[in-house]
Amino acid sequence: MRIMRTIKLGLFGLGFTMISFLGLAQTWEIYDQNIQLKSRILNEDINFLSEQIRIGKTNNQVNLLSKEFRPFLNLKGHSINQIIEPWIIVESKQGFGAFHEYGEEILALEYDEIQTFYTRLLAKKGNKYWVYDRMNRTNHMIGEFENATLAQNGQVIAKGAQGYFLPISADPDRIYIEIKEVNENFLISKEDSGYGLINREGRYVLDPIIDHMVHLEDDYFYAFDGNQYMLIKGREEKVDINYTSYHKITFENNILLEYIHGKLRRVMKNDGILLDMTGMEAVKPIGKNWYNIYTREKKVGLLGNSGWEVNPIGGVDAILPGSENLYPAIKDGKLGYINKSGSWVIENKFEEARQFSNGMAAVKLNGQWTYINSKGNFNLQNTYEDAKDFHRGLAIVKKDGKSKLINTNGAIITEHGYDKISLLPDNYYLTEIKGDFGLINPNGKEILFPQYELLRRESTDIILARKDGKYGILDEDGNFRLPIHYHQILFDPSSKSILAKDNTPILPIEIDAKSNKKRKAD
Repeated sequence: MRIMRTIKLGLFGLGFTMISFLGLAQTWEIYDQNIQLKSRILNEDINFLSEQIRIGKTNNQVNLLSKEFRPFLNLKGHSINQIIEPWIIVESKQGFGAFHEYGEEILALEYDEIQTFYTRLLAKKGNKYWVYDRMNRTNHMIGEFENATLAQNGQVIAKGAQGYFLPISADPDRIYIEIKEVNENFLISKEDSGYGLINREGRYVLDPIIDHMVHLEDDYFYAFDGNQYMLIKGREEKVDINYTSYHKITFENNILLEYIHGKLRRVMKNDGILLDMTGMEAVKPIGKNWYNIYTREKKVGLLGNSGWEVNPIGGVDAILPGSENLYPAIKDGKLGYINKSGSWVIENKFEEARQFSNGMAAVKLNGQWTYINSKGNFNLQNTYEDAKDFHRGLAIVKKDGKSKLINTNGAIITEHGYDKISLLPDNYYLTEIKGDFGLINPNGKEILFPQYELLRRESTDIILARKDGKYGILDEDGNFRLPIHYHQILFDPSSKSILAKDNTPILPIEIDAKSNKKRKAD
């Protein structure tokens, strides 16, 4: 006989009623975004959630679940091998099989391996391979190979004793010396006649006549054929040759340079000329999209992808990317700042210097970091072991071995010192002490003192926390909305539901609410 009893929980003023089902192995509690209990599911292990796919497990059988998280289709296997929408790859003792996200069985559970693409599947059994095509809903064997793989562009690249093949292309028996994946659009092939470019349909958009070809980025390529150099952009039907030259173009250290009669003349970009200038002696990359241009007149300029950021000037050794119309520049081993016209604004006397943000820049002087404003003024009384850029009026600094937050006036605004502070993409700060994590909001207010093994802000007023292996949910004032009690908590964005898994009967637990706001003691 199953016994049900009601337990009143008084956790941090929650005071809501929860029902414990004794004798059951586990319970999933389903909540809405307001943390209101909607339903419970018994004896169901939900191990994957996405926009469309919900998987549950009962009695070592996996099932496809409805939006209410009820089983509606047995997937015939004991575990999920992979889910890449719209495909669900299931594993059983007999092998792997595939289902569509809507529940249609595509491949029986009998294959050694299954690879996925948006519109097709590649299945292996021994040395034999099959391809399922979603467009015409067919599954056919494509042959026996040493190995085969689904490329990023949807073609199958197969290796046989004679070489490489594209068995689902218009010319499946054609032999290639080499086939290289590039991106979701193209393959680079090599035949006796040279290199070529193959599209998603397996057709040549550039015949294999090129002596040398290198993928730059996106759909751009650098090529050499005979005595002609080319910059190429791939198209679905036919490539565009954006630039050709009988002068030497080199591609080294991610820089395209053209030499005319042996002298450096042009800096190239993917589809043509970025800079054409006589008198260049050298080009040095500064990050991905910046270059220092050195001239015969001993001048240095800063070139960006859109042209000059700082025209060549004398009296500097290097110019770094800048912001707020100020650029860190090096002269005689020391850094200062110049403006866009190349005039010195802040004297070069720093060992290190970073970009300006919020009107301030971090600089290192005499082994200590401090901040300067756009006029070069600084307060040497406020020095740090390390200093990061300002973001929304706050900056992370390290002082006396502890990380803290300061404002633009230099005032420390955090009550505690931390082993580490990290700025998160949502403008919150993750704090850390001895491997435990806490949270600070974008205004610098501490929400949670470091005491959790995991913290993740899911949405406004919903922060997932784990402590001692158990999960709970807190709001942005540090109050518990669900206690630290559950073995797992999942978030379903499609139904806007929160699922909390409990492997044991629900019993009253004690959590010290005051520990969320540690007493003032460091």
